[in-house]
Amino acid sequence: MEQVVKIQEMEKMKLTQLLRGLDVVIKGNKEVVITGLSSHSQFVSPGSLFIAKKGKVYDGSDFIPQALAAGAVAILTDMYNPFFEHTVQVISSDIEVIEAILTKRYYGDPSASLFLVGITGTNGKTITAYLVRHLLGKCGLMGTIENIVGKNRCPTHLTTSDLVTNYKWLRKIADQNMKSAVMEITSHALDQGRVRGMMFDVGVFTNFSQDHLDYHGSMETYLAAKMAFFKQVKCSVFNSDEEVTKNLRGISYAIESDAMLRGTDIEESLDGTQFNLHYRNKVYPFTTQLVGRYNVYNCLAAIAVALHRGYSLPILRERLATFEGVSGRLEPIPNVRGIHIFVDFAHTPKALATVLCALKRMVRGKIITIFGCGGDRDQDKRPKMAKAVEQFSDHIIVTSDNPRTEDPMQICHAISRGLVCQPIIEVDRRCAIRKGISVANKGDVVLIAGRGHESFQNISGKFLSFDDREVVREMISAC
Repeated sequence: MEQVVKIQEMEKMKLTQLLRGLDVVIKGNKEVVITGLSSHSQFVSPGSLFIAKKGKVYDGSDFIPQALAAGAVAILTDMYNPFFEHTVQVISSDIEVIEAILTKRYYGDPSASLFLVGITGTNGKTITAYLVRHLLGKCGLMGTIENIVGKNRCPTHLTTSDLVTNYKWLRKIADQNMKSAVMEITSHALDQGRVRGMMFDVGVFTNFSQDHLDYHGSMETYLAAKMAFFKQVKCSVFNSDEEVTKNLRGISYAIESDAMLRGTDIEESLDGTQFNLHYRNKVYPFTTQLVGRYNVYNCLAAIAVALHRGYSLPILRERLATFEGVSGRLEPIPNVRGIHIFVDFAHTPKALATVLCALKRMVRGKIITIFGCGGDRDQDKRPKMAKAVEQFSDHIIVTSDNPRTEDPMQICHAISRGLVCQPIIEVDRRCAIRKGISVANKGDVVLIAGRGHESFQNISGKFLSFDDREVVREMISAC
C-alpha cells in the first residue's frame, strides 16, 4: 500500500473512517462526509470538521457559531453542547491528541514520505532553513518569510503555522514529488503542539538567548520548550558552542570548541566569508556570500544536515558558494553614495550584538544603528537590546518597531533607559531611517534592524504597509 495518498483522493472522508478506533463519543450522523479540517473558524470551508480546542488566549468553543455559519458539518469539542443538537459533535477529553491523530490520517502522514528537517533556536532559524533547502535541492520550505513548494511561494504570518496547516503544506510538498522538507520550529509552536505527531529525520538546534519571556515567563521554561522538540527527532544536529546543548547527542558543529564539524580560519568581508571546515581529520575550504562569522554557524548546521542526507563535501562546497542569501537578513541596499546600508531582522540582544560585532570587524567607518522593540512583548529585553547596540554603534536612533497596542514613545523611552549616551528618539520609522542615512558618509554603515523582510507595521492593531527596504530605496533614488 502506498504511503503517499494524493490530496485529491482525500478531499472526502467519512467521519467514522477518520475517527476509527479513537476514544471519542460521536453525537449525530457518524457517516457525515468530511471535506476539510480547521482549528480556526476563519479558515472553515463547507464540509469541514471544526476543531474547537482551548488556547492560552482563545477558547475554540466560542467560535463554533462562526464555524457553522461558514459550513462546518461537524465539531470536535470537549463537551457536548445541546444548543448545537442538530450538528454532529465529536466529544473528547484530550482534543490536542485527537487532533494530531485525525490530521495525520486525513492528510495521509506526508512526513513519512519526506526527509523532514526541523530547525529550532533563538536566532538563525530562517537562514539555516534556506541553506538546507539550497543544499538539498528538491526540498520544500515552511518558515518565517514564506512557504515554498517547487516554484510556488506563499507569504506566511507565523514562523510555524497551526497543526492542520502544517500537515496540509507537507501534503502539498509530498504531492509535488519533493524529496525533502525543512521547517522552522518556534518555542510557541512546540508548547502549543503545532508539530505534534510528526517525526523529524533531523532536528537542528542553532543557539539560545533571551526572547519570548512575555510568553514563557522564564528562560528555563523557554529552554524546556525548545528541548522538548528533540523527543520527535531521529538525529540531532546542534551547536556545541552553546552550553545548553551539552546533553544532546548526534552531529555537533562549532567554531570555538571541538565538534564533528568545526569552522576555523574565518576571513570576513562585506563581500562574503571564507572558512575551513574540519571533518573526519580532513580540512575543506569553503566560501559563502553570507556576511559575518555568525553565518559560519548557520552554514555548518546546514552542511551537517546535508552530510547526514548523504551528500559529499565537494558537492556541498560548490552549492554553498552559489547561495545568495535571504530576504531581510543583513540584506544590503546598493546606493551611489558608497554607504553600506543593511536591513536585518535582528530583534534580540544577542542577535543585535552578533550582527553589529561582525560589521565592526569589517568596516572602518562609523556605524549608525536604527532600531526599536516590539510592543506587547518581553519588556525586560528592551534595555538589554539598547546596551548591545551601544557597545558597537557610533550613532543610535531609537524608533518604532511593531508597537502593537503599546504607546511607541513609551517603548522608545524604555529602550533609552538602557543607554549611557543620549540617543536620537524618532518614533516615525520613516523619519528615523531618513535621519540615519543623512548623517552617514562614504564607508559608513547604516544598520536598520528589527523588521527585516516584514512589509507592514502593526500599530494599534492595524497592519500598515511599511517595508524598510523599499523605504530606503525610495530615499536613495530621491537623492
